[in-house]
Amino acid sequence: MTDFAALPAEFEELRAHLPEGFSLSERVVDPVILLDRQGGQLSARLSGRRVVRGTEIIMPAPSNGHAWVVDGNLIRPLPADIPAVLKATIGAADAADLSYADALALIRRKSDEIEVQAAEGILHSGKIVAETLSPSVEIAGLNADLFPYQARGVQWMWETVNRTGGLILADEMGLGKTLQIIALLMRSPPTPDAPALIICPTSLIANWVREIARFAPSLSVLAHRGTNRAGIYRDLQKTSVVITTYDTMVNDIAVISSFEWSWVICDEAQAIKNPESNRRKAIVSIPRRRSIPMTGTPVENTLLDLWSLTDFAIPGMLGDRAEFELEFPDTVEAGQALGRLTDPIILRRRVADVAGDLPERLDIDLGLELDDRLVDHYNAVRTATMEKYPVAGALVATLQLQLVCAHPWLRQDDPSDADAENARIERGNALPLMTPKMERTVELLREAFANGRKVIVFALFNRIGDLVREACRGFPATFWDAINGSTPQEERQSIIDAFGTHDGPACLILNPKAAGAGLNITAATVVIHYTPVWNPALEAQASARAHRRGQTEPVTVYRLFYKDTVEEVMIDRAGWKSELANETVPVSSRDADDLKRALEITPGRT
Repeated sequence: MTDFAALPAEFEELRAHLPEGFSLSERVVDPVILLDRQGGQLSARLSGRRVVRGTEIIMPAPSNGHAWVVDGNLIRPLPADIPAVLKATIGAADAADLSYADALALIRRKSDEIEVQAAEGILHSGKIVAETLSPSVEIAGLNADLFPYQARGVQWMWETVNRTGGLILADEMGLGKTLQIIALLMRSPPTPDAPALIICPTSLIANWVREIARFAPSLSVLAHRGTNRAGIYRDLQKTSVVITTYDTMVNDIAVISSFEWSWVICDEAQAIKNPESNRRKAIVSIPRRRSIPMTGTPVENTLLDLWSLTDFAIPGMLGDRAEFELEFPDTVEAGQALGRLTDPIILRRRVADVAGDLPERLDIDLGLELDDRLVDHYNAVRTATMEKYPVAGALVATLQLQLVCAHPWLRQDDPSDADAENARIERGNALPLMTPKMERTVELLREAFANGRKVIVFALFNRIGDLVREACRGFPATFWDAINGSTPQEERQSIIDAFGTHDGPACLILNPKAAGAGLNITAATVVIHYTPVWNPALEAQASARAHRRGQTEPVTVYRLFYKDTVEEVMIDRAGWKSELANETVPVSSRDADDLKRALEITPGRT
């Protein structure tokens, strides 16, 4: 029976002025708030809903003040008070221009008076939407040719961040998150009065500086850290980009939060997943126009990880912490429900998703910086070795400096021995296990394992494998093994077979001298060269263990090295020799200029 009392007063006026060809229905239809995008803006639109033979039909009202809808040639009434209900539901938000946080709050709101629905596409994941965009983009001042997936990623981020104020970049390792962020900044380059702030682990500062100089040389950069960092906020407003570490950000939060930044970008953003940490509390206090946490592992332990990242990217989007934990306990069902809300502001693509865009092999050099204690140790070892071995000092010191760069705990019983692969571990000094290089290796492994990848780590010094495993002690159960010169030949293939057949993430640590011809390790899709080598033929042969016939996925090869040390000379020298196709020069015949530079190059304190 029709509830005539529920019919809007305007319905009688419609009856008196009914357009030709239309008729009135007196059956009140269910009201619904439809969230849709109009002209690039999210809007909340009053609508009616009918179900015809199992198919739902949504009919928008002429405006949010009209309590009726048009259904073909029928005009159907909504409850008379529904415009007022909608207004109360929307609250202070602008129904014609909702923020994404406001839209999600409406979707999550539970009400018996009116239901809220999102139109098709509103809750599509970032990956799906990015796929619909152009595979190319012109960006003035960017010195890089973007892969199609990167061009789509930059366009998606630009459109999304201008709508929402924030997003999460969660592409898998090796897909170039750093380059995509640099390209995004170049869409509208930040200026010194409102620079971009990039916060990252200490080990990544050198890489950010290097990549910006390479791909966006017009952007001026300040590395804010160490004893010479800015003392007042005006000193931070002199370049386009400021790069700092998480610890420096916490220590200098009073200065850093003194003005509004155009961007705040967090690399390795798992560092702010703990809502109780000083890092998390400090970073959310920084005034900013746009926020982007970058991490290949947005959820590592609990769903609260994702709340923490999302609440930094778009404050208030998922409500406060207590409300979130009640609504989203750590269950599969809650994770799926949460993903429906957060997927539209997350760009997460795996190598397998974009394999068609990628070359068969990606080579990525990661330049790192020694911390102050390692700088002092490095210089002390060089001085002491040159004094003790004045005749063979250059060759001996070079090898000792390689050991320092690999790990300061490594020691040779006879430093004059040209072969240090069996250098032992001595823990008696004050330097910690977690060096910048070890920290970077652990993060690469953490992300690779989170994505189920298999990894080969090449290290010239055999005990590095023990230290890497120790540094990864808190990781979930993972396959670990090693092959070096002491591994019997008859056991090597069984180790490789076990590595390849293991169901899940795995790490095989190899000495490149033991990874000669005959080893086929195509189960691995990530290769990490922990220590550089002087002879590029040895490195190329090692990388070919994974990147060879039988490999069906792109292989990502990382080379880690410390800037302004013997390792940088080795990287440069190896590149020079490769270009000349002169890959057989042994260590003993390195020319004098090469040795001289290796011993003179000096890392600076921060």
